[in-house]
Amino acid sequence: MKEIELSTTISCISLFGKRLDKVLSIIFKEYSRSYLKKIIILNQVYVNGIIVNTPDKKILVKDTITIRFNQEDISYNLPENIFLNIIYEDNYILVINKPAGLVVHPGAGHKTGTILNALLYHYKNIQYIPRAGIVHRLDKDTTGLMVIAKNIFSYNYLVQLLKERRIIREYQGIVKGNMISGGTINQPIMRHPIKRTCMTVHNLGKNAITHYKIINCFKNYTHISIRLETGRTHQIRVHMSYIQHPLVGDPCYGKSKNCINFKQNNKIDQVYKFSRQALHANYLAFQHPARQNLMSWTVPFPQDIIELISKL
Repeated sequence: MKEIELSTTISCISLFGKRLDKVLSIIFKEYSRSYLKKIIILNQVYVNGIIVNTPDKKILVKDTITIRFNQEDISYNLPENIFLNIIYEDNYILVINKPAGLVVHPGAGHKTGTILNALLYHYKNIQYIPRAGIVHRLDKDTTGLMVIAKNIFSYNYLVQLLKERRIIREYQGIVKGNMISGGTINQPIMRHPIKRTCMTVHNLGKNAITHYKIINCFKNYTHISIRLETGRTHQIRVHMSYIQHPLVGDPCYGKSKNCINFKQNNKIDQVYKFSRQALHANYLAFQHPARQNLMSWTVPFPQDIIELISKL
């Protein structure tokens, strides 16, 4: 694994008294605050030559901060020849249509075989960009559009657009139950205190806003479009379950007290066995990093959701 060392001496008076993790996120913008907090806890940050493992350590003017760490996982350096369905590409960005079953970033249970590993194979220089240029994610079994930065300028630009909610991300999905109107869900989301692989609505969570509207109604099911205003983990899946209209096939959030009896007939039983959450990122739009013109892309449903709608 490649060792990385970053160092800086604080000279800006506005950083005086701020938390260590906050200072690092301001100075080293290519890394997220959560990632910097992680490496502080792992004893990889030095202040004036002394290890500091508390993210809330207050920083003073003339403090010298040094980060020494290895790439966080060997899989990060493992290029793999995995096919990417490229919708658009130039020198700045890459837009792909992600299939179901493909994990975006290495993690627990998925050390290899991810989009990140594929990017490292197809684009040699992308290893020098944080997260190999990945600025937002889709769940393993959610299909559709993702944008990837091909250089550090584009990465910082797109991350900032995302923070400012200036990247338009629209989805379509099939939910259980009959909706009567569209609406907005404004409910905070946090990690579930017991089911650690799931998220939940909780007043101590982070702000999360989801807009939705009806496209078509079926017997006991509804085809909806969704626009994200924020981008929390599992946001759509959590919010739709919260309003008692979970996504068809969702293994984590698919149960609802208002859902129909799935043994009513064979057609409904087929829907119940749909192998993943019926969610697809169909539309993406933002201003180009260099040209500043508004660009947008749309991709149709994958075959399995087309067949699901046909059954309904």
